[in-house]
Amino acid sequence: MATTDLATASAVELAALVRGKRASPLEITEAVLERIAAKNPGLNAFAALDEEGARAAARAAEVAVMRGEELGPLHGVPATIKDVQSIAGLPTRRGSRLTDPAPAEADSPVSARMRRAGAILLGKTTSTEQGWTAVSDSPLTGSTHNPWMHGRTAGGSSSGAAALCGAGCGPLHLGTDGAGSIRIPAHFCGVVGFKPTYGRVPYVPVPNNGALSHAGPITRSVEDASLMFSVIAGPHPLDHTTLPDRFASGIEPGGLAGLRIAYSPDLGHARVDPDVAVAVAEAVRKLEGMGAIVEQVTPPWGPMGPALERDMWGFGMRPFLAKTPEEAAQMDPGLVACTEDYRHFGFMDAHAAQGRRIAYAAQVNSWFEAAGFDLLVTPSASVAAFEVGRQIPAHWPQHPWDWLVWAEFSYPFDLSHGPAISVPCGLSKEGLPVGLQFAGPRLADALVLRAGAAFLAAHPFEITPARA
Repeated sequence: MATTDLATASAVELAALVRGKRASPLEITEAVLERIAAKNPGLNAFAALDEEGARAAARAAEVAVMRGEELGPLHGVPATIKDVQSIAGLPTRRGSRLTDPAPAEADSPVSARMRRAGAILLGKTTSTEQGWTAVSDSPLTGSTHNPWMHGRTAGGSSSGAAALCGAGCGPLHLGTDGAGSIRIPAHFCGVVGFKPTYGRVPYVPVPNNGALSHAGPITRSVEDASLMFSVIAGPHPLDHTTLPDRFASGIEPGGLAGLRIAYSPDLGHARVDPDVAVAVAEAVRKLEGMGAIVEQVTPPWGPMGPALERDMWGFGMRPFLAKTPEEAAQMDPGLVACTEDYRHFGFMDAHAAQGRRIAYAAQVNSWFEAAGFDLLVTPSASVAAFEVGRQIPAHWPQHPWDWLVWAEFSYPFDLSHGPAISVPCGLSKEGLPVGLQFAGPRLADALVLRAGAAFLAAHPFEITPARA
């Protein structure tokens, strides 16, 4: 297999090549590092690239193959970790100048599970400051660029993960998602982003942000997302919110025929750019052609989301309130503005918001059964990738920090703890990717993955690096 093929091959393919001794872990790692060397100068997607550590791990993985040792499901497959989760020996900076630059002493549970499964950890990918926004700018690392068009956002806060994935720099990338930070960058970069049910994947340290943060895969296929999910999911003693069951790898059989799918183009309140709306509507027609029973709806809980999410997000960011003008000067101005807006949001305000959130989650999850729907499809976001350095597209009304105005489709499923996946479904008028979101009630992870896989199997999306 040619070097470029190894660099852009799927995790499923690479794992099979390693097991069959048709490609070595070191050969694969060198191919991916070579592609990173060519692509990353234009992307700026790494907070810390550990080439020598990756090569050492690949050599050890190669020895294990030659000795006939038992191999994990990701043996010899390169992967990255978003810089909000630790890798031993590398700093965890969270996109902020105000964080400790000392190397982490231990892997996070997710990093450790990837490593135990045989993955070759390449390093830490860029994040927005404290994961606060869904664009790809950080005061620590600068702007991460979209692989489809330099100068456009890669999305966030899992910025580097999606940019590298879309550029064909390795198959597996860990993202995190508190309001859309896996699915939104996947939408912008033309890849797959899967946010599992809350509690499926351990998140350590457990954030004190109202139980919003999830971890999950960003990949170029749903099959790879499922494989990675099966490795990182399962209970962990350091995360009391983790669920007791694990997730078996593999997409459950069955396509979309007979599934009852609700389609909401705007959740009853969201503004959507016309070319995004057209691409998603065409994708929905394809679902009907695949045998799904599709009904356009306006969920009753949709318009309740914006005010609730902004309160949850604002008080969740309160721990990052600047203590001095000097600290504020080192921070993302949008994060400063957000935290200042919620400076006087008190305990009773936060307590009331949590109560509203609990009721909202119950309404979202019960709605699927009560309304008789298996899944809901929406746009993944309201806009295609816009210029780096902005929180909001230039043609939208401006605000000092409220990027949520164009991300109204993703956060409902962080609030509800249900699974959701973004899969590429078309292009904007500028030729930039558009994502289709499948969402389901809590614990419907297998069905969400099945739907995303079925759609892409029937309607493959040519990711730009295949032509690069």
